[in-house]
Amino acid sequence: SPVFGKTGDFLLRFPSVRIELKAEWKMFEQRIGKKEFLRDPFEAATEVLLGSYLCSTIGGKLTAGRITELEVYIGAEDKACHAYLNRKTPRNAAMFETGGCAYVFFVYGMYNQFNVVLNEAGTANAALIRGLEPIAGIETMQERRGTDRLDNLTTGPGKLCQALGIDREQNGVDLGGDLLWLSPRDRDFAWAATPRIGIDYAEEYVEKPWRFVIKGSPFVSKMPKKGKKE
Repeated sequence: SPVFGKTGDFLLRFPSVRIELKAEWKMFEQRIGKKEFLRDPFEAATEVLLGSYLCSTIGGKLTAGRITELEVYIGAEDKACHAYLNRKTPRNAAMFETGGCAYVFFVYGMYNQFNVVLNEAGTANAALIRGLEPIAGIETMQERRGTDRLDNLTTGPGKLCQALGIDREQNGVDLGGDLLWLSPRDRDFAWAATPRIGIDYAEEYVEKPWRFVIKGSPFVSKMPKKGKKE
C-alpha cells in the first residue's frame, strides 16, 4: 500500500508486473500520456477516458475492458465529492496527487471503487469508472465474478473492480505502469451526459449532468433515461 512521506507525497511501493501480451492484445502496450490527465477534467473524461481501455495484470493475468461509463467529481465545489471544499483526509489523499494515478476507495463494507485522478496536483478532481465493455481476460473476469453473463461482469463500479482484481492495494498507483494502466481509445464515440447515480445528498449538485456514457452501449450500470447527446 502507498505510505506518506514527510511532505505528504505518496511513496509508491508497487511491484513491477510485466507479462508477455498475445499478438491480438498488443494495442494494450500503449499508455495514455501523462499530460492527457492534466486537461480540464470534463475534456479528459469525454475526449480521453471514455472509450479508452482500462488494463490490469493484477494476479499475473491480463484483464482489460473499454470504458463505457464514468462520472466526474470536482473537489473544490462538488457536494458529492469526497474532497468537497478541497478537504484532504487519509482516505481521499490520492485525489490530491498529480493526474494519472488511481484513487480506490471502499464502500458499504464490500465494494471497491476505482477512480482516475485528473488535473494538477492539489485540485482533487477525479473520474469514477462505472462501466466497462469486457475485452481481454474474460474467463478470468468470469471466475472472479462468479458469473458467465457478459452484461453482468463489469456493469458497475464494484463489479469492474472485482473483475479486474482491483482493491485498495492499488490506491495511488501510477496508471502509466505495468500493473494497472490506461491504453488510448482506437476511435471516437457518441456519448450522452446524465445526472450521476446515488448522490441524493448532494443538494444542487444532484442534477449536474456529470455522468458520461457511450451512447448505445449495453455495458453500462444503468441506461440513461435522459441526457444530452454529443
